[in-house]
Amino acid sequence: MIIHRILTPERTFDGVHGVSKKKILEFIAEHISSEVPEINGKDLFEALISRERLGTTGLGNGIAIPHCRCKACPEPVGLFIRLAEPVDFDSVDQKPVDLVFALIVPEGENQEHLEILKALAEQFHSDRLMASVRQAENAQSLYDCITHH
Repeated sequence: MIIHRILTPERTFDGVHGVSKKKILEFIAEHISSEVPEINGKDLFEALISRERLGTTGLGNGIAIPHCRCKACPEPVGLFIRLAEPVDFDSVDQKPVDLVFALIVPEGENQEHLEILKALAEQFHSDRLMASVRQAENAQSLYDCITHH
């Protein structure tokens, strides 16, 4: 599965207090830019916000996949968050989000971007996986659950 190539245990978080969609996107930008030095956190945050303005990345069922292209990104990067409490993400079903998988891809990688998004949407559509993820005990078990499904 593609996820194990783009997600690391260091970019898997449990119990994050998100407060708002904006704060979650700031968290994503801050942590990805600290792990991938080529990426500027402020630029990444702006790219994520711009993408959200095009339409929500809240898929429904408590899941969001914020994503964007980033010129400075050397390869696709994922980050996963299980929130401490659900947050309004303007989801298509109007329900709050508790699971967030962020995807950042290099600017020119359109086909790869679409393939990864499709794989993520398919994987996060599995009720069995989502039940396992929501019952995971900590960040490591979240990572294992997502990458070994």
